[in-house]
Amino acid sequence: MSEVKLGGLSKTFDDTVAVDDVTMTIPNGAFVTLLGPTGAGKTTILRLIAGLERPDQGDVTIGGRSVVNDTPAQRNVAMVFQQYSLYPHLTVRDNLAFPLRSPLLKTPEEEIDRKVLEVAEVLRISHKLGNKATNLSGGEMQRVSIGRALLRDPSIYLMDEPLSSLDAKLRSDLRIELKRIQENLGATLLYVTHDQIEAMTMATHVGVLDNGRLVQFGTPREIYENPVNLYVAGRLGQPRINVLPADLFAGAPTGAKSIGLRPEHIAQGEGKASRVKRVEHLGDQTRLHLSLDGHDIVTLSEHHTTIEPGDTVAIQPRNPLFFDASGARIA
Repeated sequence: MSEVKLGGLSKTFDDTVAVDDVTMTIPNGAFVTLLGPTGAGKTTILRLIAGLERPDQGDVTIGGRSVVNDTPAQRNVAMVFQQYSLYPHLTVRDNLAFPLRSPLLKTPEEEIDRKVLEVAEVLRISHKLGNKATNLSGGEMQRVSIGRALLRDPSIYLMDEPLSSLDAKLRSDLRIELKRIQENLGATLLYVTHDQIEAMTMATHVGVLDNGRLVQFGTPREIYENPVNLYVAGRLGQPRINVLPADLFAGAPTGAKSIGLRPEHIAQGEGKASRVKRVEHLGDQTRLHLSLDGHDIVTLSEHHTTIEPGDTVAIQPRNPLFFDASGARIA
């Protein structure tokens, strides 16, 4: 595996700036997620690293060597697309084995069989190895695509929302398995998602993108606890951060226009009186939907709370975040 660096990377399609002067280092052995909405530039960055697109400006280095003029084959990357790309006339076994049967690798057939079976068991498709790719469900096809990438030993794995087509239970299981496999292999992995749970639970580093620009890069904890602006603060956290006028509570610093309160950073029992509009019992947590001076607020309560809609709850901020009129963090 290798360290990958992007230096001043930019890419424009017609009048649309897809990637705007992105500089980022993907450490060797790191699991990096790119987080952002549709159109933020996540997939274009993957394609620029893979060599499927050529940058207008900037450089891509893999293992300390510039690859910006290399073909995709010369870059030694493995990519899993959002839409599965399999050979329909081949069986699952042969689709998985395909990259290992390259004449350049000269992998013995017994080793190929062993690796294919190991990956198939991890991805729960070992009972489908004899099936043609056209006889699989969408989720099974995507698991084969992931497995085909895992069988290789590339400089970096590039994954474009590979779990988005799977059901919730399998998606949760595969998040754990992908992370375990990445750690065991010591693999360098760049993973595109708009799912904040994937970003928080899998990544060693998160890059938050907005309109092609890298807004913040750091560990999931750094991004969550110390967002540089309101946009980043809203990308991580479930339920979403509450954004309220800074003067709704006392103690706002000079220049603050907004206060950001994570649901878990709202203390109950004293402070300003709010009205309970709705109570959500979600099993592992209980959410209170409150109204305070015309503003909606979501906070967390005890699992077995007796609070009901119509009750009054006193609340006050704990560990608030403050932002100026432009949305930049000031405290």
